[in-house]
Amino acid sequence: MEDNFTTFAKSYDELFDNDMYQAWAQYVQDMTNPSPLLDLGGGAGRLAVLLEQAGYQVDLLDLSPNMLQLAQTHAEQAGVSPRLLEGDMRDFSDWPTQYPIITSFADSLNYLPNLEDLEDALRQVFDHLTPSGIFLFDVITPYQVNVGYDNYCYNNDDNPENIFMWTSFPGENENSVDHDLKFFTYNEELDAFNLLREVHHEQSYEQAVYYELLQKIGFNQIEISADFGQAVPNLKTTRWFFKASKGDIK
Repeated sequence: MEDNFTTFAKSYDELFDNDMYQAWAQYVQDMTNPSPLLDLGGGAGRLAVLLEQAGYQVDLLDLSPNMLQLAQTHAEQAGVSPRLLEGDMRDFSDWPTQYPIITSFADSLNYLPNLEDLEDALRQVFDHLTPSGIFLFDVITPYQVNVGYDNYCYNNDDNPENIFMWTSFPGENENSVDHDLKFFTYNEELDAFNLLREVHHEQSYEQAVYYELLQKIGFNQIEISADFGQAVPNLKTTRWFFKASKGDIK
């Protein structure tokens, strides 16, 4: 019998638009050649599967065992075999492997609660990149947090046995938002609905904060774009895409 955390993970995974994962995968392919790659916060493995199919050798690191369980299922269904690692992106120093490419998408870095945690994660990335390695990631912008999610409410009742409600509220910190996520799943035995609920906190920063932090850690050749690398950011950009090089260590 599945527990609530497993059920929530499956329902949450099903929310994401597959077109987004296709676009993330294409962005990686546009920026790099097939190589060993570490995907941080890779969740249910949908991106890892696409990259494996494109010729990358993917290791996926995620904190949630339930998401990794889903990743294993998706990989088996696709006939690929990314390596799945349970760990915290803020400290996986006990994993000695270095990679020419590390990625982190789908708001993964926005889920880190504060700037100290973000710096810890970026230092881990730097330490786990080979010389001249590339880090590709995206984050939602303060514009998305403060405007896109202002009084945001979304309901999905297309499946009457799994109803979803999403409401967003301003977070306690500047440029932060809290998402109240509720799933109402039908329980046939009880002829009633079970409520599964989580509150997800996201934190963003001004573009200069990310740029200066990457420089402080040692990254160089930092490029920032919008629309999966296809556009120049503007004041209404909702998601920034970063490409940063480790550079050769002297």
